[in-house]
Amino acid sequence: MAKRVLLAAPRGYCAGVDRAVVTVEKALDLYGAPVYVRKEIVHNKHVVETLEARGAIFVSENDEVPEGQTVIFSAHGVSPAVHASAAVRNLKTIDATCPLVTKVHHEVKRFAAEDLTILLIGHEGHEEVEGTAGEAPENVILVDGLDGIDSIQVKDENKVAWLSQTTLSVDETLTTVAALKKRFPNLMDPPSDDICYATQNRQVAIKQIAPQADLVLVVGSKNSSNSVRLVEVALEYGSKAAYLIDYAREAKEEWLEGVETVGVTSGASVPEILVKDLLQWLSNRGFSNVETITAMEETLLFAMPPELRKDLKAAGK
Repeated sequence: MAKRVLLAAPRGYCAGVDRAVVTVEKALDLYGAPVYVRKEIVHNKHVVETLEARGAIFVSENDEVPEGQTVIFSAHGVSPAVHASAAVRNLKTIDATCPLVTKVHHEVKRFAAEDLTILLIGHEGHEEVEGTAGEAPENVILVDGLDGIDSIQVKDENKVAWLSQTTLSVDETLTTVAALKKRFPNLMDPPSDDICYATQNRQVAIKQIAPQADLVLVVGSKNSSNSVRLVEVALEYGSKAAYLIDYAREAKEEWLEGVETVGVTSGASVPEILVKDLLQWLSNRGFSNVETITAMEETLLFAMPPELRKDLKAAGK
Protein backbone atom coordinates (compact mmCIF):
# COMPACT_ATOMS: atom_id res chain seq x y z
CA MET A 1 0.00 0.00 0.00
CA ALA A 2 1.30 3.49 -0.87
CA LYS A 3 2.45 5.77 1.91
CA ARG A 4 -0.18 8.42 2.54
CA VAL A 5 -1.10 11.34 4.76
CA LEU A 6 -4.63 11.90 6.07
CA LEU A 7 -4.90 15.64 6.73
CA ALA A 8 -7.58 16.73 9.19
CA ALA A 9 -10.02 19.53 8.41
CA PRO A 10 -10.77 21.66 10.25
CA ARG A 11 -7.39 22.23 11.91
CA GLY A 12 -5.32 25.17 13.09
CA TYR A 13 -6.54 28.67 13.90
CA CYS A 14 -10.02 29.08 15.35
CA ALA A 15 -11.92 32.38 15.25
CA GLY A 16 -10.88 33.34 18.80
CA VAL A 17 -7.17 32.77 18.16
CA ASP A 18 -7.28 34.59 14.82
CA ARG A 19 -8.94 37.57 16.51
CA ALA A 20 -6.40 37.61 19.37
CA VAL A 21 -3.32 37.41 17.12
CA VAL A 22 -4.66 40.05 14.70
CA THR A 23 -5.43 42.27 17.74
CA VAL A 24 -1.73 42.31 18.71
CA GLU A 25 -0.61 42.84 15.09
CA LYS A 26 -3.01 45.75 14.56
CA ALA A 27 -2.09 47.28 17.95
CA LEU A 28 1.60 47.21 16.93
CA ASP A 29 0.71 48.85 13.59
CA LEU A 30 -1.42 51.52 15.26
CA TYR A 31 0.48 52.38 18.46
CA GLY A 32 3.97 51.24 17.46
CA ALA A 33 6.25 49.05 19.58
CA PRO A 34 6.31 48.15 22.33
CA VAL A 35 2.84 46.78 23.01
CA TYR A 36 2.55 44.79 26.24
CA VAL A 37 0.63 41.49 26.36
CA ARG A 38 -0.33 39.82 29.65
CA LYS A 39 0.57 36.11 29.38
CA GLU A 40 0.97 34.39 25.99
CA ILE A 41 -1.67 35.84 23.65
CA VAL A 42 -2.35 32.24 22.55
CA HIS A 43 -0.55 29.04 23.57
CA ASN A 44 1.80 28.68 20.60
CA LYS A 45 5.57 29.09 20.64
CA HIS A 46 5.88 30.21 17.00
CA VAL A 47 3.13 32.85 17.31
CA VAL A 48 4.65 34.30 20.49
CA GLU A 49 8.17 34.44 19.02
CA THR A 50 6.91 36.06 15.79
CA LEU A 51 5.02 38.77 17.73
CA GLU A 52 8.02 39.36 20.02
CA ALA A 53 10.16 39.96 16.92
CA ARG A 54 7.67 42.69 15.92
CA GLY A 55 7.85 44.43 19.31
CA ALA A 56 5.29 42.74 21.54
CA ILE A 57 6.48 42.33 25.13
CA PHE A 58 4.90 39.42 27.00
CA VAL A 59 4.57 39.84 30.76
CA SER A 60 3.20 37.67 33.55
CA GLU A 61 1.33 40.39 35.43
CA ASN A 62 0.15 43.98 35.04
CA ASP A 63 2.76 45.33 37.47
CA GLU A 64 5.44 44.59 34.83
CA VAL A 65 3.78 47.08 32.45
CA PRO A 66 4.95 50.71 32.80
CA GLU A 67 2.21 53.02 34.13
CA GLY A 68 -0.06 54.49 31.47
CA GLN A 69 0.98 51.99 28.75
CA THR A 70 -1.26 49.72 26.67
CA VAL A 71 -1.73 46.10 27.76
CA ILE A 72 -3.55 43.40 25.81
CA PHE A 73 -5.25 40.58 27.71
CA SER A 74 -4.83 37.13 26.15
CA ALA A 75 -7.47 34.97 24.47
CA HIS A 76 -7.79 32.85 27.64
CA GLY A 77 -9.53 35.59 29.64
CA VAL A 78 -8.78 37.33 32.94
CA SER A 79 -10.51 37.75 36.29
CA PRO A 80 -12.07 41.02 37.53
CA ALA A 81 -9.02 41.38 39.84
CA VAL A 82 -6.75 41.67 36.77
CA HIS A 83 -8.96 44.42 35.28
CA ALA A 84 -8.86 46.20 38.66
CA SER A 85 -5.05 46.04 38.90
CA ALA A 86 -4.78 47.49 35.37
CA ALA A 87 -7.01 50.41 36.39
CA VAL A 88 -4.82 51.11 39.46
CA ARG A 89 -1.77 51.40 37.16
CA ASN A 90 -3.69 53.59 34.70
CA LEU A 91 -3.14 51.08 31.92
CA LYS A 92 -5.04 51.26 28.65
CA THR A 93 -6.49 47.76 28.23
CA ILE A 94 -7.48 45.86 25.12
CA ASP A 95 -9.32 42.67 26.01
CA ALA A 96 -8.65 39.93 23.44
CA THR A 97 -10.52 37.28 25.47
CA CYS A 98 -12.20 34.80 23.14
CA PRO A 99 -15.95 35.55 23.08
CA LEU A 100 -16.64 31.86 23.85
CA VAL A 101 -14.61 32.19 27.07
CA THR A 102 -16.44 35.44 27.88
CA LYS A 103 -19.71 33.48 27.57
CA VAL A 104 -18.52 31.10 30.34
CA HIS A 105 -17.58 34.11 32.51
CA HIS A 106 -21.15 35.39 32.13
CA GLU A 107 -22.49 31.97 33.12
CA VAL A 108 -20.36 32.02 36.30
CA LYS A 109 -21.73 35.45 37.23
CA ARG A 110 -25.31 34.38 36.58
CA PHE A 111 -25.04 31.16 38.62
CA ALA A 112 -23.21 33.00 41.42
CA ALA A 113 -25.96 35.64 41.53
CA GLU A 114 -28.40 32.75 42.17
CA ASP A 115 -26.08 31.59 44.99
CA LEU A 116 -25.28 28.29 43.29
CA THR A 117 -22.07 26.36 43.89
CA ILE A 118 -20.31 26.09 40.52
CA LEU A 119 -18.30 22.95 39.77
CA LEU A 120 -15.80 24.12 37.14
CA ILE A 121 -14.35 21.23 35.14
CA GLY A 122 -10.84 22.15 34.02
CA HIS A 123 -7.11 21.94 34.55
CA GLU A 124 -5.63 23.48 37.68
CA GLY A 125 -3.29 26.39 36.91
CA HIS A 126 -4.57 26.93 33.34
CA GLU A 127 -5.02 30.65 32.61
CA GLU A 128 -8.58 30.20 31.37
CA VAL A 129 -9.59 28.40 34.57
CA GLU A 130 -7.98 31.10 36.74
CA GLY A 131 -9.82 33.86 34.86
CA THR A 132 -13.18 32.05 34.93
CA ALA A 133 -12.97 31.07 38.63
CA GLY A 134 -11.93 34.64 39.43
CA GLU A 135 -15.41 35.90 38.49
CA ALA A 136 -16.83 34.37 41.70
CA PRO A 137 -14.05 32.62 43.65
CA GLU A 138 -16.26 31.99 46.69
CA ASN A 139 -18.77 30.06 44.54
CA VAL A 140 -16.41 28.03 42.34
CA ILE A 141 -14.91 24.60 43.07
CA LEU A 142 -12.43 23.27 40.50
CA VAL A 143 -12.94 19.68 39.32
CA ASP A 144 -9.75 18.43 37.67
CA GLY A 145 -10.53 14.84 36.63
CA LEU A 146 -12.54 12.18 38.45
CA ASP A 147 -10.40 11.99 41.59
CA GLY A 148 -11.90 13.73 44.56
CA ILE A 149 -15.47 14.01 43.22
CA ASP A 150 -16.77 11.92 46.14
CA SER A 151 -15.22 14.29 48.67
CA ILE A 152 -16.62 17.56 47.22
CA GLN A 153 -18.47 19.54 49.90
CA VAL A 154 -21.12 22.10 48.91
CA LYS A 155 -23.44 24.37 50.91
CA ASP A 156 -26.63 22.98 49.38
CA GLU A 157 -26.69 19.84 47.21
CA ASN A 158 -29.81 21.14 45.47
CA LYS A 159 -28.05 24.33 44.35
CA VAL A 160 -25.13 23.06 42.28
CA ALA A 161 -24.28 23.71 38.61
CA TRP A 162 -21.37 22.70 36.36
CA LEU A 163 -19.36 24.63 33.78
CA SER A 164 -16.17 23.73 31.92
CA GLN A 165 -12.96 25.06 30.45
CA THR A 166 -13.55 25.52 26.71
CA THR A 167 -10.58 23.45 25.46
CA LEU A 168 -11.14 20.06 27.10
CA SER A 169 -11.73 16.65 25.55
CA VAL A 170 -15.46 16.33 24.82
CA ASP A 171 -15.55 12.65 25.86
CA GLU A 172 -13.59 13.21 29.07
CA THR A 173 -15.83 16.11 30.08
CA LEU A 174 -18.98 14.03 29.54
CA THR A 175 -17.47 11.27 31.74
CA THR A 176 -16.76 13.83 34.47
CA VAL A 177 -20.28 15.31 34.20
CA ALA A 178 -21.78 11.80 34.51
CA ALA A 179 -19.75 11.21 37.70
CA LEU A 180 -20.81 14.60 39.09
CA LYS A 181 -24.49 13.84 38.37
CA LYS A 182 -24.15 10.58 40.30
CA ARG A 183 -22.77 12.55 43.26
CA PHE A 184 -25.24 15.46 42.85
CA PRO A 185 -28.49 14.17 41.26
CA ASN A 186 -29.93 17.71 40.97
CA LEU A 187 -26.83 19.12 39.23
CA MET A 188 -27.78 21.91 36.83
CA ASP A 189 -26.37 22.04 33.29
CA PRO A 190 -25.06 25.23 31.67
CA PRO A 191 -27.51 26.92 29.27
CA SER A 192 -25.32 25.74 26.37
CA ASP A 193 -22.27 23.55 25.86
CA ASP A 194 -19.10 25.31 27.04
CA ILE A 195 -16.54 23.34 25.03
CA CYS A 196 -15.69 25.54 22.09
CA TYR A 197 -16.84 24.64 18.58
CA ALA A 198 -13.22 24.54 17.31
CA THR A 199 -12.04 22.18 20.05
CA GLN A 200 -14.95 19.85 19.30
CA ASN A 201 -14.53 20.01 15.51
CA ARG A 202 -10.80 19.24 15.65
CA GLN A 203 -11.51 16.27 17.91
CA VAL A 204 -14.27 14.99 15.57
CA ALA A 205 -11.87 15.18 12.59
CA ILE A 206 -9.08 13.27 14.35
CA LYS A 207 -11.57 10.64 15.57
CA GLN A 208 -12.29 9.89 11.88
CA ILE A 209 -8.59 9.63 11.00
CA ALA A 210 -7.18 7.82 14.06
CA PRO A 211 -8.55 4.29 13.32
CA GLN A 212 -6.82 4.37 9.89
CA ALA A 213 -3.52 5.84 11.13
CA ASP A 214 -0.30 4.08 12.11
CA LEU A 215 0.92 7.44 13.40
CA VAL A 216 -0.74 10.79 14.17
CA LEU A 217 1.32 13.98 14.32
CA VAL A 218 -0.32 16.94 16.05
CA VAL A 219 1.28 20.34 15.48
CA GLY A 220 0.94 22.40 18.66
CA SER A 221 2.66 23.54 21.84
CA LYS A 222 2.91 21.57 25.08
CA ASN A 223 1.01 24.25 27.04
CA SER A 224 -1.87 24.24 24.54
CA SER A 225 -4.66 22.32 26.24
CA ASN A 226 -6.62 21.63 23.04
CA SER A 227 -3.47 20.40 21.21
CA VAL A 228 -2.59 17.99 24.04
CA ARG A 229 -6.18 16.67 23.94
CA LEU A 230 -5.83 15.90 20.20
CA VAL A 231 -2.93 13.52 20.93
CA GLU A 232 -5.00 11.81 23.65
CA VAL A 233 -8.06 11.51 21.37
CA ALA A 234 -5.92 10.07 18.51
CA LEU A 235 -4.57 7.32 20.78
CA GLU A 236 -7.98 6.66 22.31
CA TYR A 237 -9.59 6.22 18.88
CA GLY A 238 -7.09 3.77 17.47
CA SER A 239 -3.91 5.43 16.21
CA LYS A 240 -0.94 3.17 16.98
CA ALA A 241 1.19 6.19 18.00
CA ALA A 242 0.70 9.95 18.34
CA TYR A 243 3.07 12.83 19.07
CA LEU A 244 2.80 16.57 19.71
CA ILE A 245 5.40 18.75 17.97
CA ASP A 246 5.88 22.51 17.62
CA TYR A 247 7.90 22.28 14.41
CA ALA A 248 8.54 19.74 11.63
CA ARG A 249 12.19 19.58 12.70
CA GLU A 250 11.09 17.95 15.98
CA ALA A 251 9.65 14.92 14.12
CA LYS A 252 11.86 11.83 14.32
CA GLU A 253 12.76 9.52 11.45
CA GLU A 254 12.25 6.42 13.62
CA TRP A 255 8.57 7.31 14.11
CA LEU A 256 8.05 6.45 10.42
CA GLU A 257 9.43 2.91 10.64
CA GLY A 258 6.77 0.45 9.43
CA VAL A 259 4.28 3.32 8.96
CA GLU A 260 2.04 3.53 5.89
CA THR A 261 -0.60 6.06 6.99
CA VAL A 262 0.16 9.28 8.91
CA GLY A 263 -2.63 11.45 10.30
CA VAL A 264 -1.82 15.16 10.55
CA THR A 265 -3.70 17.87 12.42
CA SER A 266 -2.96 21.02 14.42
CA GLY A 267 -4.27 22.72 17.52
CA ALA A 268 -6.52 25.78 17.45
CA SER A 269 -3.62 28.22 18.02
CA VAL A 270 -1.34 26.90 15.24
CA PRO A 271 -0.63 28.86 12.03
CA GLU A 272 -0.99 26.84 8.81
CA ILE A 273 2.64 27.49 7.77
CA LEU A 274 3.76 25.01 10.47
CA VAL A 275 1.48 22.29 9.04
CA LYS A 276 2.84 22.97 5.52
CA ASP A 277 6.39 22.54 6.84
CA LEU A 278 5.43 19.17 8.34
CA LEU A 279 3.73 18.02 5.11
CA GLN A 280 6.93 18.93 3.24
CA TRP A 281 9.03 16.96 5.78
CA LEU A 282 6.74 13.95 5.27
CA SER A 283 6.77 14.34 1.47
CA ASN A 284 10.58 14.28 1.47
CA ARG A 285 10.30 10.87 3.16
CA GLY A 286 7.87 9.35 0.67
CA PHE A 287 4.56 10.53 2.17
CA SER A 288 3.52 12.75 -0.73
CA ASN A 289 0.00 11.40 -1.21
CA VAL A 290 -2.13 13.77 0.94
CA GLU A 291 -5.86 13.23 1.38
CA THR A 292 -7.92 15.78 3.30
CA ILE A 293 -10.53 14.34 5.66
CA THR A 294 -13.16 17.04 6.28
CA ALA A 295 -15.35 16.68 9.35
CA MET A 296 -17.16 20.00 8.81
CA GLU A 297 -16.70 23.52 7.45
CA GLU A 298 -16.01 26.46 9.79
CA THR A 299 -17.17 29.97 8.91
CA LEU A 300 -17.30 31.76 12.28
CA LEU A 301 -15.54 35.14 12.57
CA PHE A 302 -15.30 37.46 15.59
CA ALA A 303 -15.07 41.27 15.47
CA MET A 304 -11.99 43.02 16.88
CA PRO A 305 -12.15 44.09 20.56
CA PRO A 306 -14.21 47.31 20.80
CA GLU A 307 -11.34 49.34 22.37
CA LEU A 308 -9.13 48.62 19.34
CA ARG A 309 -11.97 49.10 16.83
CA LYS A 310 -12.56 52.60 18.21
CA ASP A 311 -8.89 53.59 17.88
CA LEU A 312 -8.60 52.11 14.38
CA LYS A 313 -11.68 54.06 13.30
CA ALA A 314 -10.29 57.29 14.79
CA ALA A 315 -7.05 56.71 12.87
CA GLY A 316 -9.04 56.11 9.67
CA LYS A 317 -7.88 52.48 9.38
